[in-house]
Amino acid sequence: MMEVKPLTIDGHPYVSIVVQLPYTTLLIITNEIGYVMCGALDVDVLNDKLRDRPVVAGRAVGVKTIDDLLNGKLEKVTHTANKQYGWKKGMPIREALLLISEKKE
Repeated sequence: MMEVKPLTIDGHPYVSIVVQLPYTTLLIITNEIGYVMCGALDVDVLNDKLRDRPVVAGRAVGVKTIDDLLNGKLEKVTHTANKQYGWKKGMPIREALLLISEKKE
């Protein structure tokens, strides 16, 4: 099953995506600039194998719902997310998402 819903954080629009997979659930919160995901996101692949693409992404681990993800902390981020938007390991995800909203205004 897949569920896609609009999500608003402090007046800024995002999309939440939940994909039920065998033995796990894929969780994503995204906008036009970047996204955060559960532990299924392989940040190292984005940083190493796809380094020519300026992907703004971060990963959280130990989350089971969109609320967990939204209220979690970044465990790992892409180089672009760090350099262009100031995302850092340990940063609250809600704060990171707001940084990519404020930059587009």
